[in-house]
Amino acid sequence: MKAFLNKYSHWVMLFPFLACFVLFILLPVLASALLSFTKFDSVSWPQLVWLKNYIDIFTADKIFFQKVLPNTITYALIVGPGGYILSFLLAWVLAQLGKTLRTVLAIIIYSPSMLGSVALATIWSVLFSGDKGGYLNSVLISLGVMNEPVAWLTSSETLLPIMIFVAMWSSMGVGFLAMLSGVLNVDRELYEAAYLDGVKNRFQEIIYVTIPSMRPQMLFGAVMALVGTFNSPGLGVMLSGSNPTPGYGGQLIINHIDDYGFLRYEMGYASALCVVLLIFVWLSSRGAYKLFEDKD
Repeated sequence: MKAFLNKYSHWVMLFPFLACFVLFILLPVLASALLSFTKFDSVSWPQLVWLKNYIDIFTADKIFFQKVLPNTITYALIVGPGGYILSFLLAWVLAQLGKTLRTVLAIIIYSPSMLGSVALATIWSVLFSGDKGGYLNSVLISLGVMNEPVAWLTSSETLLPIMIFVAMWSSMGVGFLAMLSGVLNVDRELYEAAYLDGVKNRFQEIIYVTIPSMRPQMLFGAVMALVGTFNSPGLGVMLSGSNPTPGYGGQLIINHIDDYGFLRYEMGYASALCVVLLIFVWLSSRGAYKLFEDKD
């Protein structure tokens, strides 16, 4: 028995993780992939339709191409890279401060990321309320900027920009903490050597020393930003109070999946949308790996 444990001890240690991975990630992904080839209403037995769901997504679902996909791409391109760059800049600025002040500010910046979408929606719904009692409407009317209140959260033109703003505000999560840790752990002697080799200012210091020295943290932050962006947990639905969002103005792929899966009970079609979303996330992650992988 002792010899067996010595030989396979690493598998014993890995078993809890592997069991959870298979049970909660691998099996659901496989089940979703299989259901994507069926017509399934969650009650009747699934009927095999092969590629019909995928064909419908790219040929018959006008909402997906006209609203959902453009919204998702716009949201992802702004919140993903924007939040990522902002995380690095804030981490670098905090690293220049004293320990006590840095800790306090890091907690303040990180705190919004711990709030769920419901809490975020509750906080910002008060600010963007569509009546005269809403803080933003009240201030703009009192300043004479407009005469009538604007329904910020139920307008298809303003909902997506508000979603992007709120998402950026709450995007300083574990990726931000990883970057802060990376900046703080860069060897100070590297900066001294860089200045001897010709580095002349702080910008060159960041480009030639800081970022190359913290590639693992940069990669982790990029992957977390991408996954969090594509898997945004229904912020637009919470802000507007409806799914689909008004005029599909804030409808993302994840909301489209909820709409078909849990409101229309078209589980097969929703599963196909999940596979499409998974492919988007995988391609984006591969791009991040290519960007920050160790060339050596």
